[in-house]
Amino acid sequence: MNVAVIGSGTMGNGIAHVFAQHGFAVSLIDINQPALDKGLATIGKNLDRQVSKGSLGADDKTATLGRISTYTSLSEGVLNADLVVEAATENVELKLNIFREIDQYAPETAILATNTSSISITRIAAVTKRPTQVIGMHFMNPVPVMKLVEVIRGYATSDEVTAKVMDLSRKLGKTPTEVNDYPGFVANRILMPMINEAIITLHEGVAGVEEIDTVMKLGMAHPMGPLQLADFIGLDVCLAIMRVLHDGLGNPKYAPCPLLVNMVMAGRLGVKSGEGFYSWTHGTKELVLAERFQK
Repeated sequence: MNVAVIGSGTMGNGIAHVFAQHGFAVSLIDINQPALDKGLATIGKNLDRQVSKGSLGADDKTATLGRISTYTSLSEGVLNADLVVEAATENVELKLNIFREIDQYAPETAILATNTSSISITRIAAVTKRPTQVIGMHFMNPVPVMKLVEVIRGYATSDEVTAKVMDLSRKLGKTPTEVNDYPGFVANRILMPMINEAIITLHEGVAGVEEIDTVMKLGMAHPMGPLQLADFIGLDVCLAIMRVLHDGLGNPKYAPCPLLVNMVMAGRLGVKSGEGFYSWTHGTKELVLAERFQK
């Protein structure tokens, strides 16, 4: 089976890694070669980590990398694909344009999947001539480690395509969970309002960053606090998903916190920019409270 993955960033290279590790031929597609080289380098480092932990042999690493081909042309990259997984930036218009192009060049029998974390599968499918073959495959980050795949059915997604994607996810060693196409699906319908509420709690002065995260870690057994998690996800991504929920459901409870909006406008996006609720030392997991949140 041939799999094309569009986007070689954090999610795309992780998805390519997992498919290639499990024996699939992968075409990794991005807009330029430096982006692809960076994605391949990340895959190599993550494979090295698996080898060092003993969960993968050195020969398996070589074989995995050998199954990945790179393309800067989408039309060439999807030409022989049985499955296309789009993992581009969480931007509606960008995804719609990509799917129009995929639909034009991918084989008529190909399944078209999106890794979107919140955008309507039905809306994406509507710009193609094969809405029954369009589905959501929402992998979790980091993809090689996290077991869940949210499999999201659009309004027209067929039972056959859903069953194939569920089975395929299991072959990757994942646990697929079928959900329906509503804003935020399940993961972000629950997670993002929690993160937003944590930001509101900070904004209103109920408690500080460390205090909020400590309560959720020690009191609710979360592996990390919601504000630290927001920094990892990216505050811009959190804001985009909250806006999808707010626009799609029309309920004021999903309105993004003004502090979140202001931080994104100021370029304080979390780990990716070096500062969010915490200040980040790039290349490590060390963190300190961002200067503006220090007591």
